[in-house]
Amino acid sequence: MTFHIAVITAGITQPSSTRLLADRLTEATVRALGAHDVGDVVVEVVDVRDVAHDLTNNVLTGFASPDLQVRLDAIAEADAVVVATPVYAASYSGLFKMLVDVLPKDALRDTPVLLGATGGTARHSLAIDHALRPLFAHLGALVAPVAVFAASEDWGSVDAGRLGERIDRAGTAFAALISGSTRAARVDPFEDVTPFEAMLTDLRG
Repeated sequence: MTFHIAVITAGITQPSSTRLLADRLTEATVRALGAHDVGDVVVEVVDVRDVAHDLTNNVLTGFASPDLQVRLDAIAEADAVVVATPVYAASYSGLFKMLVDVLPKDALRDTPVLLGATGGTARHSLAIDHALRPLFAHLGALVAPVAVFAASEDWGSVDAGRLGERIDRAGTAFAALISGSTRAARVDPFEDVTPFEAMLTDLRG
């Protein structure tokens, strides 16, 4: 059995503290999953920066490029999702929201999601609770209760240890949520359709 984790990271710089947070949250989760029987864990990273132009075209035309479609499928088919976005103007980034906007309907329903965010100061930390949580609750995701916000000062030598502890705690809690959750099977509305010939037979009868 293979367990798939999709990692959505919306940082726009290289290197990116948002990508670093996403990687560390994923590592903590995978490490904690070793204590649970979920099988082999496969991680697929979706770096929103790489498909920024494709996202704009998708919003305008309604069609996803092949590269973007591969990433959308990875998210929709994942057993769990790790999210990390920078905070701009007290909310998630617009580029990140564009990705969410073009996801297939119900793509994240019943999917466990671990939230992470980065910002210049700790004053932006409330963005997780007033912006990210409502967004993913609206999408029907199983949002992990423990999230991580990393301000610029959290990466310093003194605070890095505390950030590491928070990341480990979030990863452990997320692994417990994942192992205890059972994602409902997706239903194809066209899988069980009455053949047209049968409907005609019923009408004639």
